[in-house]
Amino acid sequence: MVIDDEKKLNDLLSRILSLEGYNVLQAYTAKEGMRILHQEQVALVISDVKLPDANGVELVKAIKQIKPFVEVINLTAYGTIADGVQAIQNGAFNYITKGDDNDKIIPLVSEAFSKAGKQIEAEKFKVKSRTGLIFDDIIGKSPAINSAITLARKVATTDTTVLLLGETGTGKEVFASAIHQASGRPSKSFVAINCSSFTGDLLESELFGYKAGAFTGALKDKKGLVEEANGGTLFLDEIGEVKPDMQARLLRLLENQSFIKLGSTETVKVNIRIIAATNRDLQKEADAGTFRMDLYYRLSVFSINLPPLRERKGDITALANYYLNLFSAKTGSQKMEIDKDFIQTLEQHPWKGNIRELKNVMERVMILADSDTLSTALLPPGFNTETTGNSNAIDLASVEKQHIKKILAYTGGNKTETARLLGIGLTTLYRKLDEYKLSE
Repeated sequence: MVIDDEKKLNDLLSRILSLEGYNVLQAYTAKEGMRILHQEQVALVISDVKLPDANGVELVKAIKQIKPFVEVINLTAYGTIADGVQAIQNGAFNYITKGDDNDKIIPLVSEAFSKAGKQIEAEKFKVKSRTGLIFDDIIGKSPAINSAITLARKVATTDTTVLLLGETGTGKEVFASAIHQASGRPSKSFVAINCSSFTGDLLESELFGYKAGAFTGALKDKKGLVEEANGGTLFLDEIGEVKPDMQARLLRLLENQSFIKLGSTETVKVNIRIIAATNRDLQKEADAGTFRMDLYYRLSVFSINLPPLRERKGDITALANYYLNLFSAKTGSQKMEIDKDFIQTLEQHPWKGNIRELKNVMERVMILADSDTLSTALLPPGFNTETTGNSNAIDLASVEKQHIKKILAYTGGNKTETARLLGIGLTTLYRKLDEYKLSE
């Protein structure tokens, strides 16, 4: 691409390069050039230093931030040593004076184009290899999960906004992280935020930061998570919980890659890839007017549905074994076997909490296991009755008491951790401790 506001010179240089066999794009301003750079596959930019809307030397830095493997040659009518040095420091391939004959321009373009091409191909190979390895780490071979993985592989190498859809606990953050790692931004930050964890005002300050004095208690400037993610990926979990006024700010971020901090009037530019996730039907909510239609369309450029665990029962054994090995290594336990009835019971369970629920179940049975085989007797109270319809109320109380005792022993008496592992509230735990006379 040639960027020069002098149309005759731009046309002449583009014509010369076209005759040499290059496919040439033309821009007459820095803004137009950056737009083309976002949309087209460009290997080399030849830019004038004096543009109507930018300094070509500084433009090198902006180009490198977006496309680090694109080479840039600066052209100037009045070259200075200082500008030349700065251009090279900013990442320019070379800095030359206009009017140099074609014998110098053409070989220089050839060298720069060759270097850019090799770098781009090398990066494509690395990304392709990295993408395969990363997505191979996602557990499961069922058609439902394979379909989601195939889509994620394809979109990972782009900067396209992705919307991950699925029930709670289906692994949306795992997919978001894998997409980031397989992208062209793996060395940059992956910043995740659960939008449902914050009120509207707090979410705004967490995402966009604020200037000192913006509100009571804002004693110094704070950098928001959007800035932290600059160059990398911002993962907005539970995006469906965001309030309408905040939706407008997110729309601006998506459209312009810019935002304004609380208490400031200055626009901050960023370069981020956004991945969002929700367990809601945003299409339905947008139709009903409870979610902005324009934001929905911007978020759902590329949607991926993650299947619930009940639709991928063939993956339950692999997932159970994965967590079995994970917790065995964590606790230093011996390697264990899983009996057939145990697996069958897991496969019959409805898994309303999906993979997260399975993980918690496997952690609990590992704590309770006294032998090298996991059996159905180790499953949480009520687990078997939910899947088989059998119930024995008298035995259930006894099992629950022993279960709580074992979890307490495992946590060293830590009530908060015990309640977490049991999946109950702390108040409920204390009530059961009194009921079973287990309180100290």
